[in-house]
Amino acid sequence: MGTANFDYSDETVIVTGGSAGIGRAIALGFGRAGATVIVADVREEPKMDGESVPTHQLISESGSTGEYVETDVSDPDELESVVEAAREFGGVDVMVNNAGVQHSEAFLDVDEEDFDRLHETNPKGVFFGTQAAARDMIDRDEPGSIVNTASISSWVAQHGQVQYDSTKGAIKMITKGTALELAEHDIRVNAIAPGQIATEFTEGWSDEAQEAAGEEGGFIKPVPLGRAGHPDDNAGAALFLASENASYVTGQLLFVDGGWTAI
Repeated sequence: MGTANFDYSDETVIVTGGSAGIGRAIALGFGRAGATVIVADVREEPKMDGESVPTHQLISESGSTGEYVETDVSDPDELESVVEAAREFGGVDVMVNNAGVQHSEAFLDVDEEDFDRLHETNPKGVFFGTQAAARDMIDRDEPGSIVNTASISSWVAQHGQVQYDSTKGAIKMITKGTALELAEHDIRVNAIAPGQIATEFTEGWSDEAQEAAGEEGGFIKPVPLGRAGHPDDNAGAALFLASENASYVTGQLLFVDGGWTAI
């Protein structure tokens, strides 16, 4: 099976939530492709067992440029600040709005605090992250690409996930709406939509639980490819959507779910 080689040399990429999980895999992928990568996260350290070196440090050790900027995506001013930091490297060429939080609970038990925390982080971070990056691209009269992290929850409902599903549904529409408004500026906006991915979001997953993703009843219905996903499965999709290979692709969700939404 063939492989794709991406070249992001001389480009600056911001990845929110890039310290761990899917964001870390995406940031490392852009780093391997030669990009200057700014990791924007509320914390510097990774979270998964066996990981101890911060993402930006790994990128720098690999020969690319990695920087860390402490960023709370629920604060638009902090998103403006990380985009301003990208100006030191020529400005943002690719914005990956990946940061997010998750909370599972029965609808009747969700309180206002939990609801607000999810919505303040997930869709708000994507909305104002896109806005800050697009303004920078337009001010410099440069084309650009924005990649959001949506979810299978942007498309299908799941038990105990109404509060989370609603944030990812909003990200789907932010992606589509901004793609329309920014097309005249040669800025493309797309999203990856991960399925069941073994990250810190799915805390407590054992190897057996991950294998169960491919079995009947594992996640109500099985994953056709027979396994749970891994963060690296999303990196290639994000690099593709941001690249010239996807120059005629905008306003789209690319599902990275092992075929789960196909059945």
